[in-house]
Amino acid sequence: MWLLDTTTYRLRFEQDPSHVSYTILSHVWDVATEQTYQVCTSSRRLVRELNAKIRDACAYARSRGHRYIWIDTCCIDKTSSAELSEALNSMFDWYSYAEVCYVFLPDVEDDEDPAPSHSGFSCSLWFKRGWTLQELIVPRINIFLSRSWRMLGTKASLAKTIARTTGIDKDILLHKRPLHSISVARRMSWASDRETTRVEDEAYCLMGLFGIRMPTIYGEGRQAFVRLQEEILKRIPDQSLFAWGRLWPDFQVLDELLCWSAWLVPGCLPDLGACEAWYMYSTSSSS
Repeated sequence: MWLLDTTTYRLRFEQDPSHVSYTILSHVWDVATEQTYQVCTSSRRLVRELNAKIRDACAYARSRGHRYIWIDTCCIDKTSSAELSEALNSMFDWYSYAEVCYVFLPDVEDDEDPAPSHSGFSCSLWFKRGWTLQELIVPRINIFLSRSWRMLGTKASLAKTIARTTGIDKDILLHKRPLHSISVARRMSWASDRETTRVEDEAYCLMGLFGIRMPTIYGEGRQAFVRLQEEILKRIPDQSLFAWGRLWPDFQVLDELLCWSAWLVPGCLPDLGACEAWYMYSTSSSS
């Protein structure tokens, strides 16, 4: 992976991210102003030519003792299809190894309470983008920053608000429950309201959340999501994938039913149809 030196603004290649200390910037792209790997590696490039977001991110990380930072816009050579594919397949690991993930929210002021459901924080565009889903879940520590780079809170301090906004369990956000314990359908539901610029990224941004690695082929369109589903079926014994798109009243019940079914018949896949029938019966009876 390529890391940006927060002092010299030079890129350094690191073969094994687990052997180096670094932080990560999570942000929403502004296509018109983002700067590429080529800009950051230009021998004639001056520091003042870097955009404000990169300079401010480096300054913030540097002030907190971080020498290196990873920023997706400028730390991936997107002209190389091989490097791009490797990066997209490795992002889950990169976020796992990062000491902290700084989340920059340019649409959030620093003088308001982030807790209310109608706050600028809760309504931030960051919560509606596809790639930011794993950037929220995977890092151990997320620090949320306002448009003026002031700290709004951490993932831990804002967990209740984030869980309400995203539908993601607090125990998952705080790493108190393993991701693989959540049904496939429920994990898919976390991405249902999120958007990506490229249609293929609807699938690629979810690979890490399912432990999937597969070639990335920009231009394949919706076939990318079909390939993702095929890989999930090969690797994860969870028939809830077939429930994707159905209206499930309570995904927590679905998770519990899948675990119960698998326990009752060791070595067998949970029968989603039976689970659904049982659930509909139990809820109608209780009412």
